[in-house]
Amino acid sequence: MKKCPQLVTFTSGEALLSDTGEKDMVFLDIEMPGMNGIYIGNELKKTYKNVIIFVVTSYSEYLDEAMRFHVFRYLSKPLDKQRLFRNLRDALTCFSTITAKIPVETRQGVHVIPTSQIIAVEAQGRKVTVHTTAQDFLSVQNMNYWSENLPKNCFFQTHRSFIINFEHVTDFDHSTIHLTEPHITAYLTRRKYTAFKNAYLLYLESTR
Repeated sequence: MKKCPQLVTFTSGEALLSDTGEKDMVFLDIEMPGMNGIYIGNELKKTYKNVIIFVVTSYSEYLDEAMRFHVFRYLSKPLDKQRLFRNLRDALTCFSTITAKIPVETRQGVHVIPTSQIIAVEAQGRKVTVHTTAQDFLSVQNMNYWSENLPKNCFFQTHRSFIINFEHVTDFDHSTIHLTEPHITAYLTRRKYTAFKNAYLLYLESTR
């Protein structure tokens, strides 16, 4: 049975910030009584790192400020219904990716972790290590398993020995990808450079 999403409305930014309930997706007007939407968006991102924020306004001059806290989409008034629905579909895809979990099987047991916590999967000979933000796991699953089961819009096999999570990329050149954990450096096959760059830029565009 599918869980029906809970819809909640707030009469001010202060009321929204004082609410302790979990927030997955938020629609913010810029011009509100009291605190404006830019301030509220920044504060929400501090508490809910993965919250998907839509900014709704008729004032385009706020666009640059909204982008600084990684607003997902900027919707102009009056709202275009087709554009709204199209962006909602994109948001739901993004939400599914953020909240997705995957089992990591080791010799000690099975650990179920959010895919967003996986930094990279690395193969060294027959040993496959899943690097996560919490710890490293020695996986009994091979690289083919990880290549087939990780979300394609967030993960990329840059080399036969590496699958990386776009979310944790800090910079890259034609042969190397640096990740948020300094001790993990992934190889990038030269023939895959253009495909990787294009996929990474598309990922950044989808999460803005």
